[in-house]
Amino acid sequence: MVDVFSLSIGTLLALTAVALHYARGTERVAPDDITDEVLERRAATVPETDFPEPMNRAIGGGGGAAAAVGGGESEGELEEGGEEDAAGPGDIPEDEIEYYEVEFVKQGETIELANNEPILDQGEEQGWDLPYACRQGQCVSCGGRIADGPSEDYVEHDNQQMLDENEIGEGYTLTCVAYPRGEFSIETNETP
Repeated sequence: MVDVFSLSIGTLLALTAVALHYARGTERVAPDDITDEVLERRAATVPETDFPEPMNRAIGGGGGAAAAVGGGESEGELEEGGEEDAAGPGDIPEDEIEYYEVEFVKQGETIELANNEPILDQGEEQGWDLPYACRQGQCVSCGGRIADGPSEDYVEHDNQQMLDENEIGEGYTLTCVAYPRGEFSIETNETP
């Protein structure tokens, strides 16, 4: 028959489990969120630099570095002396803009480029995924090579800081700060 002792032990254990399940104990208190505090302490240990961090284009970044470094000054703002800042190669009046036929060898197309906008920007306007990082001439990620001769014969650089005279003589250019000044062929994604 049925063992009364085993049945009573089983019933007692089941009732104990049900009682513990429905018993109200003290709730667990979650600790305070200190993530912001930790991030601020870590950020305080990193020295500030003037060089912008390259944007990671693989996760949707890019393009914001140039605006972030601008410092908030408006173009054409007058200095204390009352004279306008020195004009760069992109500061050409609308009525003086010239267009040049430029062949993008790797893209297999020839397009007209304006002389008041960098080669990189105009290539991106065509929908091409051209390489870049800083957009300020401080790295060689956007490098290209003009096979027709020295790059200074075909483009004007606006404050490029990475290429030396020999590399410029071999036709290398930084497309993020290069403004066309003639017709030429360029191979993008070429660095010295």
